[in-house]
Amino acid sequence: MEVTYDELMRKLKALNDSVWERQTPRDRIEEWLSNFSNATTTERDRLQMLYLCSHFMYFGAKAMRELLRALYRDLFQYPIIRGIRKMNNDTLDENFIHQEFRKELSNSRFLGMGNPSESGCHLLYYFRQENRLPKRLFIHTHELTQRSPSTGVVRLRSPHVQRYIFIDDFCGSGNQAMRYSTDVLDVLKPLCSNGMIAYYALFATASGLKKVRMSSQFTDVQAIYVLDDSYKCLSDSSRCFDAAPENINRLEARRICEQYGAVLSPNEPFGYANGEMLLGFHHNTPDNTLPIFWFDEPNGCPWAPIFRRYPKNYGWSINETESI
Repeated sequence: MEVTYDELMRKLKALNDSVWERQTPRDRIEEWLSNFSNATTTERDRLQMLYLCSHFMYFGAKAMRELLRALYRDLFQYPIIRGIRKMNNDTLDENFIHQEFRKELSNSRFLGMGNPSESGCHLLYYFRQENRLPKRLFIHTHELTQRSPSTGVVRLRSPHVQRYIFIDDFCGSGNQAMRYSTDVLDVLKPLCSNGMIAYYALFATASGLKKVRMSSQFTDVQAIYVLDDSYKCLSDSSRCFDAAPENINRLEARRICEQYGAVLSPNEPFGYANGEMLLGFHHNTPDNTLPIFWFDEPNGCPWAPIFRRYPKNYGWSINETESI
């Protein structure tokens, strides 16, 4: 069976109405499709792109809040409760378990991955709200340690804390977590040798998670959703094309994505570290996702994104600074 343009549009309308927070009405989809308009691009090519779009995984504000509750419950709260029960003859005394858990919680601190303006820290606000946690359990990285003014010795600012939980939205290649491990944990780890320093992500690729587990200084590395290679949408094992209609072809789709992606992002036409993701969030789209979905660089190739990415600006040029 073949799929038609109208059938895919109806599917996208249903996704837009139910999942995508009405961020992608038909006119926006058609505007995005109009990007694919060079002399060699056919209607069949555009159909391949529309099919890929119909497999895009978008997580809106409500879904992200639910995931943050799941992260706290499944990766933090439940393991501690299991430990409390195990250490106390598998007790079922709810009052005792609650009291012991509150002690463990008071000796924990939650931090966001990266700069305060980045997504890891952005999520902490909602994480605190959804899990009804006190503000004092959240700190900035500069609050981890303090230096004695007399001796210069660096110590933990709160020696009683036994768990440091770093929260992230997405672990793709694992490179950011690795950099953070070097920048922050080089100082923290020797001072907290008997404690837990955890990295918890909402989503992670299997390869990125393995890299962080094997090569970083985090003592516990987990994610709510782990994406294997089948989530690389253009790979041989891509789940997108398992039962594709007869007129949809993975190799054709790959050719088109590479052709346009090479113009938008010459060094990474399939996304950062060849991510080939079809993944976006309410607050941003990871650069591991195909650039054809998110590209919107002010000084780059003109392009109308459908799931815009807000790139990290690591600094201004001299001219930009002068103009402010």
